[in-house]
Amino acid sequence: MTDFLAAEDRALLERHGLGTFDALWAKQLEAVDEPNTDGGGWSSVFRLELDGQAYYLKRQSNYLTRTLHAPFGEPSFAREFRNISRYNKLGIPALQAAFFGERKVKGDVHAILLTRALDGWDDLDSLLQRWSELTAAQQSAILQACGQLARQLHGVRQVHGCFYPKHIFLQADGERYRAQLIDLEKTRPLLFGQRDRVKDLEPLLRRAPEWSEAQLRELLAAYLDQPIDSSLVDSWVSRLTARRSRKETR
Repeated sequence: MTDFLAAEDRALLERHGLGTFDALWAKQLEAVDEPNTDGGGWSSVFRLELDGQAYYLKRQSNYLTRTLHAPFGEPSFAREFRNISRYNKLGIPALQAAFFGERKVKGDVHAILLTRALDGWDDLDSLLQRWSELTAAQQSAILQACGQLARQLHGVRQVHGCFYPKHIFLQADGERYRAQLIDLEKTRPLLFGQRDRVKDLEPLLRRAPEWSEAQLRELLAAYLDQPIDSSLVDSWVSRLTARRSRKETR
């Protein structure tokens, strides 16, 4: 597979001698967390800053996943990069890739995924931790942004698969908020209609106990593009709360 190097990042990376797989693999950086290990492989994440532009450089070796696309296994970054590219093509707001490449080196499978850091954005998880400190207008704008993001995602028949607060990033834009997604590895086509949609949304609600039922209704009204007191919102509240109750009692 030919390496991907985003046109917007090419000049900056090449100016620092980092426009190739080998250079990015050899770059000495401190990991931001402990490496993930699985099946004898590893995957690690590093922060890279170049002239005020920040990136997350992810490297992995023999960290493989099996999919219909690659039944014998491929680097998990390959799947994530395909999904990043798909989101970009479909117009779903999400993180952006600057570089992707993979190599076989002495029997080992190496992969690199470089993405632009979302500096200036807050993940929903951190916003929930200070939810009570936000104004009612800010809370409302966040709920609407999350609902609209989910509507846009499902509207082009994609399921995120990990629609959790830590994977939704928001940025204030006047009186509104913009929202986008990260961690696209588990994305798949939406195949089973409402069942898939409920399954995708429910984990978000389970991880946001700070939201009242009225706030849940506001999110769903934005998601369904319906009045907050509509019968369709009523039925979705019932379905989601029932699924959440089943999950919480397991």
